[in-house]
Amino acid sequence: MAFDSLSDKLQNVFKKLRSKGSITEADVKEAMKEVKRALLEADVNFKVVKQFINTVSERAVGEEVLKGLNPGQMVIKIVKEELVSLMGSDTTEIKLLPSNEITLIMMCGLQGAGKTTTVAKLAGQFKNRGKKCLLVACDVYRPAAIKQLEINGEKVGVPVFSMGDKAKPVDIVKAALKHAEKNDINLVFIDTAGRLHIDEDMMAELKEIKDNTAVTYTLLTVDSMTGQDAVNVATTFNNEIGIDGVILTKLDGDTRGGAALSIKAVTGKPIFYVGMGEKLTDLEQFYPERMASRILGMGDVESLIEKAQNAIDEEKAKEFEQKIRKASFDFNDFLYQMDQMEKMGGMNDILKMLPGVGNKLKDVEIDENAMNMPKAIIYSMTPDERSNPDIINPSRKARIAKGAGVDISDVNKLLKQFEQSRKMMKQMSGMMGGKKRKGFKMPFGF
Repeated sequence: MAFDSLSDKLQNVFKKLRSKGSITEADVKEAMKEVKRALLEADVNFKVVKQFINTVSERAVGEEVLKGLNPGQMVIKIVKEELVSLMGSDTTEIKLLPSNEITLIMMCGLQGAGKTTTVAKLAGQFKNRGKKCLLVACDVYRPAAIKQLEINGEKVGVPVFSMGDKAKPVDIVKAALKHAEKNDINLVFIDTAGRLHIDEDMMAELKEIKDNTAVTYTLLTVDSMTGQDAVNVATTFNNEIGIDGVILTKLDGDTRGGAALSIKAVTGKPIFYVGMGEKLTDLEQFYPERMASRILGMGDVESLIEKAQNAIDEEKAKEFEQKIRKASFDFNDFLYQMDQMEKMGGMNDILKMLPGVGNKLKDVEIDENAMNMPKAIIYSMTPDERSNPDIINPSRKARIAKGAGVDISDVNKLLKQFEQSRKMMKQMSGMMGGKKRKGFKMPFGF
């Protein structure tokens, strides 16, 4: 998971500081040595690390910190503030032009950085907000690139404009803009060609598009797992064509996080979004303060709430809440709840966003596939059996077990757990007198 290695090291440093009743300048100096080592091991740019350590040290050795009631905590607060500053302080969002104008977003990047998938993710997010979007296939060199964009576009419900692999990219963009204008589409995303490395032809092609069309945003997609190479790529693109910001992909697989901590400081360009998985919904707005909190083990409750809001259908949630109060929920509801959990990224992701929990559970293996057996059993039931589990007799159990490829004992275990949950909900409902208390909301997933 993103920043896991760096987070563990920093938390160990601050654990030592917190254990001291008072701290000296020597304590701060020693702590900063360890922080510096942790940041360099996370592949953060050397100059960025040097400036960061100097700034934190200067603030941390002040009289009000060293003689404060909780000096260790005050040092941690300073580190968090400087981390936020390092990553850009404010969240940067894409601001659309008025509805009578076309907002044109050009995505660029090296081959393999996940650009084509990312542009579909981004278009899907805006489509879900009610915007009329269009994807433009300008990668005319990579085999199957156009087909990949068309498949992803279909998945997120956004049409793709293509002229095949023979037309020039600049001509494709011009034709796409005319198409968008005729069809009242005011948000267009260009998927440009990537290369295995930066070359003159690549830059010339991007410049030609920018010179001949009114590009609103130029966003660079970089692979966070390449560390300092990602920063170097961002610097080169910015110098050659000018970029407005960066989208970091594969941050979920980068345990170091050096690119995320270096790009803004080195290029002066903000991070707009981060890719946190392979699904077309796994693209998150980048919030510097929330990311700093995650790095320091303080959790990220705001992002967790947003994930829950995006995953939950309000009407279904209200209906489910009423079923719980009446203890009338069934296996269909159980499946629905498991699906919501998966949409939020699974139990591992959820626990890591809770303050203080992620670090305590870092050595605990949570099997994300543990739900596969219950789901297989439920899917092997008939609609009547899911709606009314009480009708499941021994012969039905045998058929269900065979269909799910499990033992009858597994079916019995699930039915027993389900019945216990239902009894617990009935007791809770009884304690509440069957009425909803003011300000009470049933917890998500029971």
